[in-house]
Amino acid sequence: MKGEIMTTIAELPPGFADKVLSAQSTFRSVMDAMARPGSVQRIVPMAGAPDMMMRGTAAIALTLFDHDTPLWLDARLAESSDIVKWLKFHTGAPVVQDSSIASFALISDGAALPPLERFALGSNEYPDRSTTIILQVDSLDAGRNFELRGPGIDGVATLGATIRPADLFERLRVNEALFPRGIDVVLVADDAVVAIPRTTRVVSKGS
Repeated sequence: MKGEIMTTIAELPPGFADKVLSAQSTFRSVMDAMARPGSVQRIVPMAGAPDMMMRGTAAIALTLFDHDTPLWLDARLAESSDIVKWLKFHTGAPVVQDSSIASFALISDGAALPPLERFALGSNEYPDRSTTIILQVDSLDAGRNFELRGPGIDGVATLGATIRPADLFERLRVNEALFPRGIDVVLVADDAVVAIPRTTRVVSKGS
């Protein structure tokens, strides 16, 4: 039995080669993305990521997830025992079935993103107790053009991106009515990340 467990762990893709430096670098990239919504930040590639999980997503998981951060996975990820094992082994984050108690939600298939109301929206007393959605997208440098306005943006920021669901930003308008509660979103395309905090307003500018 012990041999079997060791083999399984040995087969898992590795985490960071240098935990401290990589975690600090990834944390800084995510914080820069949050501070400057719409700006594309790069995450230094790490050693390995499971199938269906982009390198940027894996780095964020290794940096931000721990045993105190309940995690919700979309159906594609939840059905992958390799991904569930990898997350458990490297982060210790409990995977939950109930999206309304999740600190983070990992979405690999944007077309299957549940209604945002199903996630934790925080409370007026504790607006930070909401779900941060980490959504893998096709591209953060090509596709439809979006204009972003809000705190951290000097006037208007323009983002060219290929995103599913196509109506993501329309859905995020729910944040306007919820504030200070709401959903923060981190978009990931390979090793690139863009943050759309709840204070950011986005309009589409054609195709």
